[in-house]
Amino acid sequence: MSFDAIFVLIVLVTASVLLVTEFLRADLVALLVLAALGASRVLTPQETLSGFSRSAVITILAIFILTAGLQKTGVTSHLGKQLVRFGGSSGTGMLIVLMAAAAFLSLFMNNIAAGAVLLPVAVGVAREHKLSPSKLMMPLAFGTLLGGMATLLTTSNILASSILRDNNLPPFALLTFAPIGIPAVLVGIAYMVLVGRRLLPRRAPTDWTRLTQAGREHLSDIYELRERWFEAHVPDASQLVGKTLPETGLGQELGINVIAVIHNGKARLAPPPSTVLHAGDLLYLQARQEQLETLRARGLEVTARTPPAELGGENIRLFEIVPSPRATIIGKTLREIQFRDKYGLSVVAIWRAGHPRRVELGSMPLQGGDALLVLGTTQRAQILQNEPDFIVLSSAIEQEIRHHKAKWAAVIMVAALVASASGVVQIAEAMLIGALAMVLVGALTMDEAYAAIDWRVIFLIAGMLPLGLALTKTGAAAYIGNGIVTMLGGFGPLVVLASILVVTILLTQVMGGQAAIVILAPIAIAAAAQLHSNGYTFVLGAALASSMAFLTPLGHPINMLVMGPGGYKVTDYLRVGAVLTLLLFGLIMVLLPVLYGI
Repeated sequence: MSFDAIFVLIVLVTASVLLVTEFLRADLVALLVLAALGASRVLTPQETLSGFSRSAVITILAIFILTAGLQKTGVTSHLGKQLVRFGGSSGTGMLIVLMAAAAFLSLFMNNIAAGAVLLPVAVGVAREHKLSPSKLMMPLAFGTLLGGMATLLTTSNILASSILRDNNLPPFALLTFAPIGIPAVLVGIAYMVLVGRRLLPRRAPTDWTRLTQAGREHLSDIYELRERWFEAHVPDASQLVGKTLPETGLGQELGINVIAVIHNGKARLAPPPSTVLHAGDLLYLQARQEQLETLRARGLEVTARTPPAELGGENIRLFEIVPSPRATIIGKTLREIQFRDKYGLSVVAIWRAGHPRRVELGSMPLQGGDALLVLGTTQRAQILQNEPDFIVLSSAIEQEIRHHKAKWAAVIMVAALVASASGVVQIAEAMLIGALAMVLVGALTMDEAYAAIDWRVIFLIAGMLPLGLALTKTGAAAYIGNGIVTMLGGFGPLVVLASILVVTILLTQVMGGQAAIVILAPIAIAAAAQLHSNGYTFVLGAALASSMAFLTPLGHPINMLVMGPGGYKVTDYLRVGAVLTLLLFGLIMVLLPVLYGI
């Protein structure tokens, strides 16, 4: 191997370790890869920055905007609700329809967006029909992943198509994946109905199964808030009179959550730090029983336990939120992100690892899979619903929807898909024109279009694509491909193809399908060339395998999204996803050579 090839392999291994260990953010790793390849002169300046001009990046960027247009006009939420209604009241029927709806939405929109649309609907259905959320959330996530296998409009599939073009092979068409992806959807649904749902967890009474026993108005019971809620009176002689909340030491010093301050009969929820206590004020607090004497010593009269509902006001309610999969707030505390000051809402409990946490919430770093119980007005909840870092699970909180633009949005999306499928216009151009049309007809504003784009994904892709180019240019991919063929080539191309699929599946579980396909696609092409086989088929197989993120919550953000609402543990994904992965692996190995040749 040349020095350049050795250097590229070192970069590849280093990047893989960083991605697997999550020592650095994935998008930062991608940009470091780009910088290393450029600074070392392995790639020319034009090649180094070529990722930003690839049609794959433009396609993904446009899909974000198209999806946002469908959401802002209510098309996706209306479609999701209508599809779920066909499930009836039985758990089996609801599972089938929910998975089918998730797969259908994933055919033309981002998997995470499809999951975010259906998640509040699924939670509402679970409560309404007395179904355990743990029986619906994972099937919902798996449904979106299965749908992503049937369309080009999945990030890893778009990347694979771009790598084919870089290697002078024909790129994938919009419907290339359908002949294998649609049977995969059917096999996945059948497996979940016949076997998978029996492997889904049944949690203890203190876990999320309690949601089946209570409506939204009893969320305080589900989170066992009454054990930690107290009403405190500020007497005239209290040493706290005239002090601001930080000066009282209740929050940061004692870890007590001040939910509301009642002054002159008016409740102020999520009181800001500037709030000054007056004689006669009532405080609604979350505290431990053993802290009551400390509260009394500081001049408060703790008089009664009070449930949240007693705060009064028709416009005040409890609702649940979860951090979005790529939220910037993961790893930060509520105090660090100034949640209360920014949104005017109080987090009164956090559901983590099957149990509610109700005190010292401000100092708890947020984790993927958390569910947060929030108290506040519906107007504030609507503001939060538009934040990219959070997803509001309570479907009754409706954000402002541009229903009068719904027909325009639907027509634009259909037109973009038809143009792409027919080949009249290239996919990137068709999607970009559709995205611009969404703005021109008023489905969303230009600012909303910019906000809809997940720039972390864009930079991840633009940074990783040159790595695939470097693997090919330096001969590193050919070296690895030759090594695979040397070890397994004697068993025939099917065995080599199977090995590439297995490696892709395993890498996908720990670093995600986007990074896995950028690494494996050039190697698949090189291995196919060594065997005089069809490189197109090998890359297609790797792309399908990169969507099979069923074994760990780290495999795809959609798995993290449902982890909290479903009350899942990491082992739940492995138990349910292992057999599904084997079934789909077998399906691909049977259909791929027959339909596309090897």
